[in-house]
Amino acid sequence: MISYEGLTAKLAEKGITKTALSAELGISSRTIAKIARGEKLSAATLRRIAGYLGCGPELLCREVSDNKLLQLLRDEKSAKISGGLYHELQVRMTYNSNHIEGSKLTEDQTRLIFETNTVDVGDGIPVDDILETVHHFRAIDYVIDCAEEELTEEIIKRLHYILKHDTADSRLSWFAVGDYKRRANVVGGRETVKPKDVPERMRELLQAYGKKTEVTVNDVIALHAEFEYIHPFQDGNGRVGRLIALKECLRHGIIPFLIEESKKMYYYRGLSEWKNEKGWLEDTCLDGQDTFIRLLDLLDIPHE
Repeated sequence: MISYEGLTAKLAEKGITKTALSAELGISSRTIAKIARGEKLSAATLRRIAGYLGCGPELLCREVSDNKLLQLLRDEKSAKISGGLYHELQVRMTYNSNHIEGSKLTEDQTRLIFETNTVDVGDGIPVDDILETVHHFRAIDYVIDCAEEELTEEIIKRLHYILKHDTADSRLSWFAVGDYKRRANVVGGRETVKPKDVPERMRELLQAYGKKTEVTVNDVIALHAEFEYIHPFQDGNGRVGRLIALKECLRHGIIPFLIEESKKMYYYRGLSEWKNEKGWLEDTCLDGQDTFIRLLDLLDIPHE
């Protein structure tokens, strides 16, 4: 949906009605009706209106998501609002997701980096922990920006690149940043999909998921589990997988789930036993959804 708040404000500022605008520029009543319905105008029409009003086309309209939660995140991100949902999602998801993977940064240290772009980490904190914290902030931004797009391999690889570029891993000749793994890897003693088979398995996963007509939270959980079983990247699969889950929840109007570091062992157990017992991971992720709901309640944000 397109919001023409900027156009309406500009017309009011100059004392011009939509009828007068239509007559002055020779714009049809059908086009004026599109503005009222929040439908997209052609780029040429927007440029004509902007030229007449003496402003840039980008000031006249903006795309608005029907998903109120996603739109709130986008508005707060754009306005750089402190202390809101965007702020807390960045800090809490980044801290927990990185800590699950072994980061030594505390939540307070993570918060300091996000809020002040400064570091006060004491001794013994790996540089990569700091880099990957900043990268995770940018990865969440990317998820918010592309949330409503169809999930593709390109998006998934981009998330991996954002997370892992400029790290120590990226300087290894065999480590493919932003691309699928080149070496076989084992997770928790379990063999993952061999490198040569990853592209086909990822295409199959995305094709099967893309055929769903009405995606539920359990569908997103299943997508996450199957992604982790494939383990397509050399490293960073857990964080990429949780970012994908965030994106798909926002895309389909589902309250996201936030896996806390304190629930790590339940989360790992759920992933490990997914093929035999799906309920353990589903319960852990639904508990993570409750965690997100508590955050919404703390910030007094309505939710269904």
